[in-house]
Amino acid sequence: MHCPHCNSSHLKVIDSRPTEDGKAIRRRRECENCEFRFTTFEKIEVTPLLVIKKNGNRESFDREKIVNGIIQAAQKRPVSRETIEKVVDHVENKIHSIDKKEISAKQIGEYVMEDLESVDEITYIRFASVYRQFKDMNVFFNELKEIMEKTNAKKLGESIDGK
Repeated sequence: MHCPHCNSSHLKVIDSRPTEDGKAIRRRRECENCEFRFTTFEKIEVTPLLVIKKNGNRESFDREKIVNGIIQAAQKRPVSRETIEKVVDHVENKIHSIDKKEISAKQIGEYVMEDLESVDEITYIRFASVYRQFKDMNVFFNELKEIMEKTNAKKLGESIDGK
């Protein structure tokens, strides 16, 4: 690193603290040559993640595409923006924990649906209908039946436990 004023490489750190979001370190530096003070930021370099689309094309991971897909599925449903952000955060953390440079769009969709199922069943079905591209009513009905069976099993378990 060099001083932006005199280009000297003789610098010292005066102050160091995390940024508000905790994702970077803010450092106040001073040039030992000209005494010019300036601020630098240090953050983790994340390897770009590529998403393998259904047609085989690859594109950079875009969190906003997931957010927008869930927002569309959650239209007129009691799902807050905060809940959507939590779902996307959870999915993004899962993706990055795999520690691969590429992931299929199919896998991302599955992660989203896993989380949406416990958030709101209607939002889940809407998302699944677009994501899985239901070809006819039978496929749609089978998905609904599967959710209803899970819900009924959950309710039965809760009634047995006395909750």
